[in-house]
Amino acid sequence: MFLQMIVWAQEEQPKAAPTAPWEPMLLILGMFFLFWVFVLRPMSRRQEQERASMLSQMTKNDKVLTHAGIYGTIISVSETADEIVVKVDDNVRLRMTKGSIARNMTREEAIRAAKDTKKEGAA
Repeated sequence: MFLQMIVWAQEEQPKAAPTAPWEPMLLILGMFFLFWVFVLRPMSRRQEQERASMLSQMTKNDKVLTHAGIYGTIISVSETADEIVVKVDDNVRLRMTKGSIARNMTREEAIRAAKDTKKEGAA
């Protein structure tokens, strides 16, 4: 009799429903989506804004580096067209688009110098 009660108690417990095999993948995709929305997307927007700011603030005599790895000095910046002229060497000038500039070395040096003076002033 006691043995039958134990068997009945075990039979009365509800069994867990089987989970679909795609449910863990859905959880992982949801976590990746949240990571993209809260981390990756704001970071890429900030980088785009910094790049646009760098390209719009280029002036004559700025030392620049192009995406092709060419160092030069800006001779002229066209305000109407998306074009600049870069002096690479004596009598060598390249006309290129503003988007071909990877880094503005003059601006980076100015920012670095400002940070150094700020650190020295705090110390």
